[in-house]
Amino acid sequence: MSIHLNRDLETLHQHIMSMCAVVEEVVHRAVEELSRPDVQVSQQIVEQDDEVDRWDVRIEEECLKILALHQPVAENLRRVTAVMKIAWELERVADVAVNIAERAAGLAGAPEINVPDKLDQMARVALEMLRLSLDAFVAQDSRLAREVCVQDDIVDALNREIIDELLVMMKRSPQLIEPALQLFSASRHVERVADHATNIAEDVVYLVEGEIIRHRAEFWKN
Repeated sequence: MSIHLNRDLETLHQHIMSMCAVVEEVVHRAVEELSRPDVQVSQQIVEQDDEVDRWDVRIEEECLKILALHQPVAENLRRVTAVMKIAWELERVADVAVNIAERAAGLAGAPEINVPDKLDQMARVALEMLRLSLDAFVAQDSRLAREVCVQDDIVDALNREIIDELLVMMKRSPQLIEPALQLFSASRHVERVADHATNIAEDVVYLVEGEIIRHRAEFWKN
């Protein structure tokens, strides 16, 4: 590997990690908003999303520059490709966080409603999946990445249970339909965080093993 390529790859790594830190923070804040709605905090989350967008563009430009100038092959090519895809997933996670924050802001002026315990549980699992997928990327640990993929089924099951619980609530208490719909939407968005974490984990498997396991669940437990 040339000195210049090594330097550019290291810079790329530092930038994707900076983006990761911002995304993790914005998702945590958005999920916390569901229990403590605050319109001002929701606006701050939107502003952080703008920062994530800038990182996304910067990282894509750096990846394209590396591809054009160095024409990397094998592992280095997979690394650049994986970083570009992971940056896109992180940008989408930040967008989802904004959607969650908007649902939380909608709860601020609505009748008081108890947030289902399972929603908090699902959020914890989804956030842990995101953290572990990023840990797998840093450590280039494909086994950990595969474990993240398996956890997506847990989140999917919790999402279905939460939706069923909210539907029962809306039938019993029509005055809670509006806030319940906000939580319904928030639950779907939290589920999307887990989906993006799974996609990042699949990208890590590709980076480490050169194997594309997307849409191929039978490979997750290998």
